[in-house]
Amino acid sequence: MVQIIIGIILGLVAGGAAVYFFATGKNNESVMEATQKVEAARMEADRITSEAKTAAETARKTALLEAKEEILQLRQESEAEEKRRKGEIQRMENRILQREESLDKRNEALDKRESQISSMQSSVDRRRNEIEGLYAAQEAELERISALTREDAHKEILDRVRAETVRDEAQILRESEQRIRAQADKTAREIVSTAIQRCAADQAGEITVTSVHIPSDDLKGRIIGREGRNIRTFEQVTGVTLVIDDTPETVILSSFNPVRRETARVTLENLIADGRIHPARIEEMYHKAERLVNERIQEAGEQAAFDAGIHDLHPELIKTLGALRYRTSFGQNVLQHSAQVSTLCGIMASELGLDAAPAKRAGLLHDLGKAIDHEVDGPHAVLGADLARRYGERPSIVHAIEAHHADVEPYTVLDVLVQAADAISAARPGARRESAEAYIKRLEKLEEISNAHDGVERTYAMQAGRELHVMVEPSKISDAQAIVLAHDIATQIEDEMEYPGQVRVVVIRESRAVDIAK
Repeated sequence: MVQIIIGIILGLVAGGAAVYFFATGKNNESVMEATQKVEAARMEADRITSEAKTAAETARKTALLEAKEEILQLRQESEAEEKRRKGEIQRMENRILQREESLDKRNEALDKRESQISSMQSSVDRRRNEIEGLYAAQEAELERISALTREDAHKEILDRVRAETVRDEAQILRESEQRIRAQADKTAREIVSTAIQRCAADQAGEITVTSVHIPSDDLKGRIIGREGRNIRTFEQVTGVTLVIDDTPETVILSSFNPVRRETARVTLENLIADGRIHPARIEEMYHKAERLVNERIQEAGEQAAFDAGIHDLHPELIKTLGALRYRTSFGQNVLQHSAQVSTLCGIMASELGLDAAPAKRAGLLHDLGKAIDHEVDGPHAVLGADLARRYGERPSIVHAIEAHHADVEPYTVLDVLVQAADAISAARPGARRESAEAYIKRLEKLEEISNAHDGVERTYAMQAGRELHVMVEPSKISDAQAIVLAHDIATQIEDEMEYPGQVRVVVIRESRAVDIAK
């Protein structure tokens, strides 16, 4: 780089001299003078070049020296790091050697301990054999003295303890039942009997089909229509199955949705009365019937709320409540059942000195979920509670609705009142009906539970399954054991069965002596 700079300087000097020579036109003296100046410039350039080389050499030597010093420093640091790591490795090796020595000592100690244990085990085994021999000899001597085998003695002791335990248990049960009944029966009977006597409601049969009377069987063909177009349109529009069979002057509507089935019934009756049956007319009549049924639902909900003395229900709750008019459960109309539960809750709350208004409100709304349980999955108590919560009902009312079938734990008096009123309304004679098959299965289950107990001779389910007569063998069941047996059977029935009301278990034990005079 320095040489290039010097060359440029010399070129500039020579060029300047030449320009000067030709521009001035001087004589040879001037040329000589210029030559001298050029020579002087060249010498100056050589001097500068020499100084630059010297400076470059000095810089190179300085850089080389600094690099050597840096290399030396790095080498020293590397040697120090290597020395430190070697020290750590040495310390680790020492620790490992110490650990190995410690493990060797521990192994030696364990070997000694194992040897000692082996010798002690041998001694223990000898002592055990001696003790077993002594025990067998003593047992044989005791059997010889008492004239009883070990099994006989064990059985006699167990029988004696069992008899004493059964007697004590029967006495405790009898005392507990008497004490509880003395405190609760009188008040409970008065409250429940007063509530039942002051409340009554008609019941309707539970159905999933509706029969519609037609004037003549000729209408069946018109209802079906050409190639079945009328019946297809009717089923598509209403969402209800229309069954036309050989039953004279009757067609059947089938649907699990009671409101939809009622709308279809009104539609079909209006079509029969009008006489014009075709797809367009079916749709027109369906819309009219739908408006009519919705009006009836609204009126039914408003009337139920008015009868219960509730005037601030949300419109959607009133509509849902009215839909229960077309819902039945075990033959009991759900809207009438809800009104009855509301009345019972109010009566019992008044008898207990509580505010009757929230009790009647919770009783009226407790089965709201049955209006939508065929559309939404879930227990009707939970569905009804969610619906009431959505439309602003108080938390105490919502919880009473949710707890009336123990889907959540009841913890207030209002919860228990709704549960009790619901059970009373459902369990009173004639309130609900069962299918013959379900009725027979319930009776058979009651007898099966009773007959499974030891000592039971025969069992009879009486009064439609509300009373169970259990005949026992007097040689196997004592009077004390009979009390325990009745309690056990009642507890098992509570755990394994679902039934309205209560089941009374009567254990009958009798001894008969028979002789013949000849």
